[in-house]
Amino acid sequence: MAIQKDFLTDIKPTWCPGCGNFGMWTALAQAYVSLGLEPHQVFMSFDIGCCGNGANWHNVYGFHSLHGRALPVATAVKFANHDLTVVAIAGDGGGLGEGGNHFLHASRRNVNMTFIIHNNERYSLTTGQTSPTTKPGQKTKTALSGAIDEPLNALQLALTAGATFVARGYSDEVTHLKALYEKAIAHPGFAVVEVIQPCVIFFDDENIRERYKPKLHKLEDEKWSPNDRQAAYVRSGDWENIAIGVFYQEQRPTYESHMPQLATTSLLKQKPKQDISRLMKQFQ
Repeated sequence: MAIQKDFLTDIKPTWCPGCGNFGMWTALAQAYVSLGLEPHQVFMSFDIGCCGNGANWHNVYGFHSLHGRALPVATAVKFANHDLTVVAIAGDGGGLGEGGNHFLHASRRNVNMTFIIHNNERYSLTTGQTSPTTKPGQKTKTALSGAIDEPLNALQLALTAGATFVARGYSDEVTHLKALYEKAIAHPGFAVVEVIQPCVIFFDDENIRERYKPKLHKLEDEKWSPNDRQAAYVRSGDWENIAIGVFYQEQRPTYESHMPQLATTSLLKQKPKQDISRLMKQFQ
C-alpha cells in the first residue's frame, strides 16, 4: 500500500517560501493515499504556471501541457484508459483565461475526472499580471492604478455549465482540503475544486493571508446541503463571507457512458478495427 512519500519525487520544489502550493501538494498526496491509490494508477495533466511546476514533484504519470490545455489532455487520457484516476491542474489564468473554453465544455460534458484550479488572482509565474479573477481595484504590473474588469467566478461558471461536483478549498486548510480532494476524486463525473491560494509575492496587500482568514467559513458548519444548484450559485458568489466546502453535487451519467465507443471499455483495451499502419508511416 502506498504512503505519502510515494507520491512525491526527490526533486526539491522551487515555489516561493510561504506559497500555498506546498499545502495543496501535501493535501493531494495525502488524498491519494486515503483513497488507496498507487502512483501508477494516477495521471495528472498540468497547465503552465506556478501550479504547472508541480509536474516535477508529483510522482505519478504526468504531462506538462501547453497554456490553457490541461483539460483536453486529461480528457484524452481518460478516454484512452478508464482505469486511471485523472486529475487536471491549472491556475486561474490558464484555467479561466487561455483555457476557459475547455473548462466550460468539460463541465457540460461531465467527463469522469477532477479539475483543480489554483486561484491566486494573478499570473504569478510571469511576475504578477492581472488575471481573470483579479478583483477590481487590485494593483498589478499590468494595472498600475488598479484592475477595472469584473472578475470571473470559477464556481459559478462551473455550476452554469453543468459540472456535477463543485467545491472550494483554502490552501492553508490542508486537512479540510485533503477531504475535499478525496470527495472530488471519488465523484463519478466532472469535479471542480477551486482552491483560494493568496500569492504572497505579487499582492499589493502584504498581509493577504491575514485578510482572508476571518472571512472564511466552512459550509459544514452551516449544515449546508449540496443539492440546490441555484443556492450554490448565490453562496459561491459571496466574497465577504467566503465559504469553503462542497457547494453542489449531483449524479449524472458521465460523458464516456453515452459514447458507444467508450461505454464498455477503454480505447486502450480495444482492438483496432482498421489497419492504420500506412497512415502512420506518413508521419514517421
